[in-house]
Parts: sequence; structure tokens; C-alpha cells
Amino acid sequence: MRRLLPALALIAVLAGGCGEKEESLRPGDPEPLELMLDFFPNADHAPIYAAEAGGHFEAVGLDVEIRQPPDPASPLKQVVAGRVDLAISYEPEVLRARDKGLAAEAVGALVQAPLTSIISLPQAGIRTPEDLDGKTVGTAGIDYQSAYLSAIAKQAGAEVEQRDVGFNLSGALLARRVDATLGAFWNYEGTDLRLRGRKPQIIRLEQAGVPTYDELVFVANADQEDDDRIKRFIAALERGVEDLRRDPDRALRGLLEANRDLDPRLQRAVVEVTLPLFQPPRGKPFGWQDPEEWNEFARWMRDNELLENLVDARGAFTNEYLPGEVP
Repeated sequence: MRRLLPALALIAVLAGGCGEKEESLRPGDPEPLELMLDFFPNADHAPIYAAEAGGHFEAVGLDVEIRQPPDPASPLKQVVAGRVDLAISYEPEVLRARDKGLAAEAVGALVQAPLTSIISLPQAGIRTPEDLDGKTVGTAGIDYQSAYLSAIAKQAGAEVEQRDVGFNLSGALLARRVDATLGAFWNYEGTDLRLRGRKPQIIRLEQAGVPTYDELVFVANADQEDDDRIKRFIAALERGVEDLRRDPDRALRGLLEANRDLDPRLQRAVVEVTLPLFQPPRGKPFGWQDPEEWNEFARWMRDNELLENLVDARGAFTNEYLPGEVP
């Protein structure tokens, strides 16, 4: 991490649309902050690497260490145990953690809409949920995603065979082991298939009867004291998104350097379709999490027996760390 630039000794106004508030961020010696990703570095994390490459973390006095998880279950466990300051996870996972009494709290949204989707190839003839009748759908064996599929099929009056194909969803689809998959991201795997000329047919979950939710969120330990570093981190992240919007090729360099196995063409295409989902609704601060949507999704999870104790999403998320928000 490069040293703090003296010229950036003061960061002035960071305005959110709701309850505007002037914040002076006075970086001295950079404070360390550890962030654990949910997966290997990819275009869904582009704002983080753009903020790092653009010097925005340094500008707000942070020395951010970005870590990859040893396994998909690690990020929430690590943040609850206090081993990292922030972790990227998924709204359903945060709600389930809270349902079990774990001190996980979403402090800002990275991707503000579902990415999980039903993906098929043209020969399967699946264009609507009703077309799933009699089909075999592959999943990664994640129980709440199986619940998505069961709920969608029930509403559509379709009889569906579910098959656990692990995390190689696109491979199972291309090998014709299944007619469709549920669990892959429409912005990533869907774009990859499109670039390969496979013409994927995509049904997004919120178009199939599942309530909308934030696919990727930043999670902190709910038992910690208010941490000003989180607000500064999110403020810097907003500037990373702005860099992606203005000059995506330049802003992507940090990500491509962090993971040299990535295909630059694919990452550029994924960022292009995902960029609107990094942005908050008009009039809301960056990282906004909609309380009504969180509560509606929590009720849906409870109705589908994925939650036992929570009656709503209170305590599972907060917007207090967002730039411009007044606690």
C-alpha cells in the first residue's frame, strides 16, 4: 500500500442524498482495516480495487488489506470472531446468521439487487418460470437457493427436478447434465456465456417471484463500538465507483493486477452491466440498504422455513455508517 499523499491532507464534503452532512476526514498515519472478500477477486469487487488503485483509501487515512477467503463460509465467521474488520457476504447469509444469534450486521450494500438467477441455453426452451416444468435444474447445494427454486416452481405450477452440481454451474450447463441452473450470477456467468456466443436465457430471481434483496453487502461485527473507519471506507468506495464510471479501463487495472488469471474482456463486460447496481437509488447515500426490502425478504425467508427466530430484519443491517447519514 502506497504512503499517504501529503496533498490529500483533508477530505471535504461527502454528501449523501438523505440527511446531508459535511464530514471532514483528516488522515494522519493510515489506520489498518482488514477486508475479507466472499470469493476470488473479480468484477463484482471492482469498486474496491478501483478505490485502492485510485488512492482513495489512502486519502481517507486507511491502509486496507484485502484478503481472499479460504472457503465460502469463512467471511461471516471471521468477522463475527473479530479476526477481520469487514467481510463481504450476502443478504440471505446475514439474515440467517442473525437468526442464529450471531453478531453479524450489514453496514452497506455493494451490489444493490439480486445477481443469482436461473440460466439456461436456448435449446432448453426455458424463457419463463412455467417453462421449468419437467426440467432438471442444477444448484450448488445451498439450501436457501434450493428454496428459491422450490418457491418459483410452486408459484409457476411447475414440477422440477433439482440436482446438486456443486459450484461449477456453467460447466454442468454446457455439458448438458442439467437443463438450467439456479445459483450462477446473471452479470458474471451470464455475461461469460454471452461472450462465448452461447446466447444464455436468463430469468432473474426478482422477475420470478423472489423479493428483491442486496446480493453483496459489507458485514461488520454488531457488538463492536461505532467504527469511523467503516464510514471512511464506504466513502472511498464511492469514489472508486465514480472512477469506474468515468474510465473503466483505467479503474480496472488494480483488479487485473490483483488477479492475473482474469480475462480483461470479461471483467470489462461484467463491470459494464453491473455498474448501475453499485449505485444507490436516487436521493439515497452510497451503500444504501432499503429497510422495507430487507423486512420483506426476511418475511419471505421465514415463510419458506429458512428463518426460525427473526420476525423482521431489525438488527441485521444499519445505514448509520453511510456517508451523509446522520445516526
